[in-house]
Amino acid sequence: MEADYIWEELYEAAVLETDRQKMQERVRAAKRAIDARLEELQQDHQGTPEERNAISDALSALNVLRREIESRSHDTGSSKT
Repeated sequence: MEADYIWEELYEAAVLETDRQKMQERVRAAKRAIDARLEELQQDHQGTPEERNAISDALSALNVLRREIESRSHDTGSSKT
């Protein structure tokens, strides 16, 4: 899949990452990129309904990953988030 936007590349990297420590930063990077894209969309009122739906889906998936990372950190006694 070729990404049209940087947020898509960063999201894909987060979802495919298997190292938990690296995954945390990839999730944060993807979230920052999505937030930046949402800000752009609000300012210029462009973008497609498909992209907006993809962003919504990506944010939901990133939240699941973030909760999983936090859950595993608590299960192992680690305080890193």
